[in-house]
Amino acid sequence: MADSSTRFPSRQRDASAVSASPRALPFWHYLVAAVLGGANTLSFAPTPHGGWIELVIFTLFFAWLSRTRGWLSAAATGWAFGFGNFVTGVWWLYVSMHVYGGMAAPLAAAAVALFSLYLALYPALSSAVWSLVAGRARFGDEDAATSRDIDAAPRFAPTWHGAFAFASAWALGEWLRGLIFTGFPWLASGYAQVDGPFAGFGAIAGVYGVAWVLALFAALVVQAVFTRTLLPAATALATVIAGMLLSLVQWTTPANAPITVRLLQGNVKQEMKFEQAGVDESLALYKRLITEKPADLIVTPETALPVLAVQVPQDFATTIRNFANNTNSSILFGAIGVTMLPDGNVTDYTNSLFGITPGINDVYRYDKHHLVPFGEFVPTGFHWFVRMMGIPLGDLARGPVAQKAFFVKNQPIAVDICYEDIFGEEIAHTLRNQETPAGILVNSTNLAWFGNTIALDQHLQIARMRSLETGRPMLRATNTGMTAVIGADGKVVSKLPTFTTGSLEATVQGMSGSTPYITSGNVTVIVVSLVLLAFGFAFAPGRPRSNKR
Repeated sequence: MADSSTRFPSRQRDASAVSASPRALPFWHYLVAAVLGGANTLSFAPTPHGGWIELVIFTLFFAWLSRTRGWLSAAATGWAFGFGNFVTGVWWLYVSMHVYGGMAAPLAAAAVALFSLYLALYPALSSAVWSLVAGRARFGDEDAATSRDIDAAPRFAPTWHGAFAFASAWALGEWLRGLIFTGFPWLASGYAQVDGPFAGFGAIAGVYGVAWVLALFAALVVQAVFTRTLLPAATALATVIAGMLLSLVQWTTPANAPITVRLLQGNVKQEMKFEQAGVDESLALYKRLITEKPADLIVTPETALPVLAVQVPQDFATTIRNFANNTNSSILFGAIGVTMLPDGNVTDYTNSLFGITPGINDVYRYDKHHLVPFGEFVPTGFHWFVRMMGIPLGDLARGPVAQKAFFVKNQPIAVDICYEDIFGEEIAHTLRNQETPAGILVNSTNLAWFGNTIALDQHLQIARMRSLETGRPMLRATNTGMTAVIGADGKVVSKLPTFTTGSLEATVQGMSGSTPYITSGNVTVIVVSLVLLAFGFAFAPGRPRSNKR
C-alpha cells in the first residue's frame, strides 16, 4: 500500500511551504498584543477580583501568541504585550521623576517609556523560548494546511508539551526580571492572583509558581478550543479547583500570645520632608503619634525621622525612651543609620529601622539590604541621569540579607523596608536562617514619591502575596498609604484611608511553622521549569529527526 507521500506529494509540499512561510505579520497583530498588555494592568490592584480578569487576558494573549510564525515574531509579540502592560502599569514612576524630582516632563515620560521597553524584554524572551521549544505547527488535516483560511489558524499547534513550555518559559522570564540588575519584579503576573483562583499556589511555589500555573491554564484553554478535546479543558479546570482548595490549607499555626500594635501614618508632604521646616514638623508629629497611646508594638514609616539616627534631638530620644519604659511599649522607627569609625568619621549611611525595647538600653537596628536603583544607589554610568533630577540621592550601604529578629515580648518580628517586600525569596531566606524564625512580618515604607497613584494599591497587593507565601501576618506602616494589617491568609484585616494622619490599631497573632515556599524558595519553580523546557526542546514536534528506522 502506498504511503501518503506517494499519494499526495503536492499537498505535502504545500503544507511545508505554508508552515515555513517567511511573510511578516502585520503591524496590527503587534498592536493588538500591546492592547492586551495594557488591559492586563486592569488585573492588578485596585481592580477588585482582578485575578479572574487575568485568566481571560492571558488566555487571549496565548491564543494570539500562537498565531506567530517563528521565534522572532513570537518575541516581538511578547515584547508588545509586555510594553503595553508595563507602560500602563508603572507610569507612576513619572510622578517621582517629574513632580518630585523636577525632571522635565518630556524626559520623564521618555524615561518611563524606555524603562517599559526594557522590562518588556523578559516577556519577549519567554515568548521566544516557548516558540523554540514548542516547534513548528503540524496540522493533522492536510486540507487545512493548504486552505486559504490558513491565516486564521494558529501557527503553532496547541499541544501538551507546548502548554508546559509556555508555563515554564513565562515563569522563568518573570524570575529573571526579578533578578537581573538587582531586579524589578513589580507587576509579576502572580500578584494579581491574590484575589484570584490560584492564590493557594503561593504557599507552594511563590509568586513565580503562581505565574506558572496561570500560564499553563491559559495554554490549556487554547489547546482545548483549537483541538476540540476535553482533557485539556478538564486539566485547566482542575488547576482552578486545586488553587481554591489549597487556599483553605493552613500551613502555619498560632504561636505565642497575640500582641497589640499601632501602625503610624504621618502623611508628611514629600516635597518638604527634608527641608528644615519639614524635619522639625516630622519630629514633632511622630513624637506626638508615638506617645499618644501605648501598644505592645508601635511602628513608624520609613525614614519617619528624616535625620541621621545619631542626630535625633535629645529631648525626642528621652521622651520616646521614657514612654517605652513606662508603658511597656516596643517601638520601631525609621531613620538614616550611620557607621562610624572610632575617630568619629562616618564610613557608611544606611536606610534603617531602629527598635527600642522597654527596660533594655541596647537599640535594635535593621539596615535595608535590597536598595532601590536611582533611589538609594546610582548604577554605574547613570550619574548624568540623576543630575537631571532635584532629588538629593546618594549611594547607601547595604545590610546583610538575613538579619536578626526584633522581639516584642516573646514574639520574633522580621522587618523589611519599602521595596524589599517585593522580593519574596529574600524574606523566605530570612525566615529560613533566623535562629528563631519570625512569626510576624513588618514592612515600613514611604510611597509619597509616587503621589496618589495605583502604586499604593499595587504595593499592598504585593505585601499580601508575602503573607500567602509565608503563612504569616504582615504589618505595613506607611507615610501616605496603604497602612494596613494583613492576615496570614493574605486578606486585608484593616487599613487606614490614604493621605490621612493617624494610627491603625490591631491585635495580631504571630504564627510558626514553614510553608513549602519558605523551605525551598524559588528553587521549585526554577528546577521544574528548566527540566520541562529541556524535555520539550528535545522532543518538540516538527523538529528534525534522524532518518534511521
